[in-house]
Amino acid sequence: MTIVRVMTADAVLPSRIQTTPGPAMRSSSLLSVFLLAAMAASPAPAKAANSDMNKHSADSATKGGNGDDPFLWLEDVEGERSLTWVRRQNAASIELLGNTDGFEKLREDIKAILDSEDKIAYVGKMGDHYYNFWQDAEHPRGIWRRTTLAEYRKDSPAWETVIDVDALNESEGKRWVWHGANCLQPDYARCLIALSNGGKDADVTREFDLINKRWVKDGFYRPEAKGSLGWIDSDTVFATTDFGEGSMTASGYSREVRIWKRGTPMNDAPLVFKVKHEDLGAFAARDHTRGFERDFLYRVPAFFRGETFLLDKDGGKHKIDVPESAQPSVHREWLLVELREAWDIGGKSFPAGSLIATKFDDFMAGGRDFTALFTPSDTTALSGHTWTRHHLVLNVMDDVKNRIYVLTPPADGKAGEWPKQAMPGAPEIGKVSVSAVDDETSDDVFMTVTGFLTPTTLFHGPLLGEKTALKHMPATFDASGFEVSQHFAESRDGTRVPYFQVSKKGMKLDGKNPTLQYGYGGFEVSMTPSYADTVGPGWLAQGGAYVLANIRGGGEYGPRWHQAALRENRLRAYEDFAAVSEDLIRRGVTSPEHLGIQGGSNGGLLMGNMTVLYPELYGAVVCQMPLLDMKRYNKLLAGASWMAEYGDPDTDDWQFIKTFSPYQNVKPDVDYPPVLFMSSTRDDRVHPGHARKMMAKMSAQGHDVMYFEALEGGHNNGAENANRATQKALAYAYLKQRLFPKD
Repeated sequence: MTIVRVMTADAVLPSRIQTTPGPAMRSSSLLSVFLLAAMAASPAPAKAANSDMNKHSADSATKGGNGDDPFLWLEDVEGERSLTWVRRQNAASIELLGNTDGFEKLREDIKAILDSEDKIAYVGKMGDHYYNFWQDAEHPRGIWRRTTLAEYRKDSPAWETVIDVDALNESEGKRWVWHGANCLQPDYARCLIALSNGGKDADVTREFDLINKRWVKDGFYRPEAKGSLGWIDSDTVFATTDFGEGSMTASGYSREVRIWKRGTPMNDAPLVFKVKHEDLGAFAARDHTRGFERDFLYRVPAFFRGETFLLDKDGGKHKIDVPESAQPSVHREWLLVELREAWDIGGKSFPAGSLIATKFDDFMAGGRDFTALFTPSDTTALSGHTWTRHHLVLNVMDDVKNRIYVLTPPADGKAGEWPKQAMPGAPEIGKVSVSAVDDETSDDVFMTVTGFLTPTTLFHGPLLGEKTALKHMPATFDASGFEVSQHFAESRDGTRVPYFQVSKKGMKLDGKNPTLQYGYGGFEVSMTPSYADTVGPGWLAQGGAYVLANIRGGGEYGPRWHQAALRENRLRAYEDFAAVSEDLIRRGVTSPEHLGIQGGSNGGLLMGNMTVLYPELYGAVVCQMPLLDMKRYNKLLAGASWMAEYGDPDTDDWQFIKTFSPYQNVKPDVDYPPVLFMSSTRDDRVHPGHARKMMAKMSAQGHDVMYFEALEGGHNNGAENANRATQKALAYAYLKQRLFPKD
């Protein structure tokens, strides 16, 4: 097991690391204790959870100013007046979009894709079984199931159901959404199951007997909160959660780590670690690797900042003394450090974006002899790394294209050069990711290969040997008439900004092609090619072109690409996105009346700013789960945790934040493109008040706007495939209605 420190997670990232993951690269920037522990959360019974959210909004309205905001009442998440407004907007949107030609067929087609029994069932190995979480038409909330490798190799494996979430809901009268399982190594007899009532980040944890497939009576149980339980041994867990007054940070995560013994009250568990109220949170995890069992504590003052401590048996805490911006990870005898800033150490200089290694015990004893395993160039960045039993696998992006390398630690176990080779069997074209099947015992891996027009294939086999294709995702549209190309636009300051274009072969460059441009641009999240399973039938097959923009704020070129658009430099992300749009227009791909844009979460903030800052470039906007009121974002739900990214609006930072706060900058006398705002009542990460208020304000100013709010499903867009299909179909119907030439 690799233990890493919190680094990444914002509004749109996955809310947790599943114990049954797809074969994604276990990256030090994506695998994080924050995702494993803190973001693994969801709501309690709806009434209690919603009253908490409403109280948060009311309290922050009192404390946060904006008393002259006539739409502040829309922050009352489930107030009667707010929900009446939401239902009225939803009805109007369904009336206008749901009755368009082809809408119902498109929705059913997308739902069929999401429900398809032929899609790849990604698995994670625990003991002798391979586990998968699965949703389809018969199991809308999903089943957690398992099989053997021999069965998994078959076209139609025999699966054994472990937990049926739909059956659980029926028996308990709940609306549980699966939030993952944490099972105790090495026997995997007991699991800690996280369940969300409706899809929020806040959730409950319950103990499950995996041998007898039943809930443990009087077992470990954590009430609803943003938090988690993590195994230490069969009778002991780390607990991070809401322990009562003063135990949560301003960002809504636990300040405390406690060690909780079976059979004792959770709130009586001894406190072993506590962070400041203004920090993002406190987290803990045990590395269960046999022979290398260690406990780690994590203080996270802000995104991309943190401290990691080794907890000894006597309760002593020993800091892993690396820069606060760096990300350490410990695997067996090795300490890896991924640098976000340059570091001079041990007589050597390592640039930002490097991955360096040393012996963990030597480092804790004062040694500082590091070896560089990866050093970035102008076009390359480390996308992630994963361990097998004897090797380290690096996923490197070169101009947003994956390259896989295998490194071997020195045979004598001492610090020194690590031999490196390209991984055999990795394709030259396409998005590639690798994960270990079992990093304690084997060098076997899962490898996935995908591309915009190439359905995903899952391979299995030895890291340095021939791999066999196990599973193929079915094609969801005829891609034979399309092609993918990569282009580079020049931003306002001369920066070269890449983007991918998916369009018909031989497309006329006459400026009349309906084009959808997607972007994110934040939190060091990279936008990379993946199969257009629903974009294909929903947009490409309808006659549109699709563009994915790799703007600054993301991680496509490592930390420097992210840091270039932080805080006072945020406008660079929007300049990059505009540069891509202008390049599409210049090249004759499209024109403003046929160019639509889409993004969610931080990408929703991007959409809001493109609307108010560059209205002349676009014919339609789909703005999903957005941040928009940047004057109050830090007072709403998890907003305070993102101040390292955007700044603190209650300080002089407001002078630059106000330049990218769409809610404050929208004006009645500007001709804006039409906008569809989409949000979720159950989103307890990005407050739905952002989208509600922006919709209400723009509507009052006379602009062309629409609104749709899912009543459950949380930030990650729907608790069931039917919900997800409806939202996707609404977005495509809206874009088609606005961007396609009128007959």
